[in-house]
Amino acid sequence: QVQLVESGGGLVQAGGSLSLSCAASVRTFSYYFVGWFRQAPGKEREFVAVISGGGGTTRYTDSVKGRFSISRDNAMKTVYLRMNSLKPEDTAVYYCSVRVGLSTDYRAYDYWGQGTQVTVSS
Repeated sequence: QVQLVESGGGLVQAGGSLSLSCAASVRTFSYYFVGWFRQAPGKEREFVAVISGGGGTTRYTDSVKGRFSISRDNAMKTVYLRMNSLKPEDTAVYYCSVRVGLSTDYRAYDYWGQGTQVTVSS
């Protein structure tokens, strides 16, 4: 059984920073790609970033490149999303998920946590 717990969200002013964490209870965590996704009210869930099991491969959606950074600590079974220069359009519930193999499509992922709310005020 895979369990994911996201944390670190909050309210921040535009231009500010937040760091999200995704703690996973899964065997052999290093086998899994871990993706971050977000969903704003009334919108479809969208890809934000993904990282490979060893951390050597990362992908970002264009709108966050240069501002967000994904990393992982396999010993702690945790993936992080550092978000800098936040914009109001980054406001959403942020979710993490795991899968074997890289995908930027949320429909390819089977397990989800409860999410963490990020609100960026202008």
